[in-house]
Amino acid sequence: MQTKMTKSVFNWSGGKDSALALYHVLKDPHISVERLLTTVNGHHQRISMHGVRRELLHAQAKAIGLPLDELLLPGMPNMDTYNRLMGDKMDDIKRGGIVQSIFGDIFLEDLKQYREEKLAKAGLKALFPLWQRNTKELIAEFLDLGFKTIVVCVKTDLLPEDFAGRIIDHDFLKDLPSSVDPCGENGEFHTFVFDGPIFSSPIPFTMGEQVLRTYEAPKNQKDGCYASADEQPPEIGFCFQDLTLSKK
Repeated sequence: MQTKMTKSVFNWSGGKDSALALYHVLKDPHISVERLLTTVNGHHQRISMHGVRRELLHAQAKAIGLPLDELLLPGMPNMDTYNRLMGDKMDDIKRGGIVQSIFGDIFLEDLKQYREEKLAKAGLKALFPLWQRNTKELIAEFLDLGFKTIVVCVKTDLLPEDFAGRIIDHDFLKDLPSSVDPCGENGEFHTFVFDGPIFSSPIPFTMGEQVLRTYEAPKNQKDGCYASADEQPPEIGFCFQDLTLSKK
């Protein structure tokens, strides 16, 4: 008797948590991943938050062998705009017969609740394959499976900017300050995965310049990443490591 599979969309960030979560769901006989979904800054043509060029995202999807669906956002969207555009995308996804949305989140409860509430309004379920797993064990599993990833964004009030551009290996983990989560789950850093068991071949890339950018901290709770003045400075700094797709 053939097992009934749950048609799902996988929320792909291009980073290590996404890659490990996707690895696990692709092995699950009850789940059919119909497509990847990535939020892209349409103005800068880069993955939102991670700052990875769109061409590298497309190379990842091709190597994974799954269709890629992109949600294009304006340059500096507020949460109202994001929620509206994402709601429209979820309605479109549901019309395609997909009933479940999968994420690589690990332990940010407020984010999980936000995702579940928004999906429920669209009539979709949420799945978190890595939820509440030990992050030291997760990064060890990630490396043991043969995944390779590079740090492309560092939040500079949480981690020194010279960690940008480093490959995550055991030496990297030893060098992390004790206050930093080994998976960067508190937003300390973001990554680009360029090789591993879910890829048909490695993603060839060249390292470019590093760019330090500061953004005004959100001032009200309707905006993303809001925190009170006691919790964060008036500006948030990020160090980005640029990557370009190389010819094989």
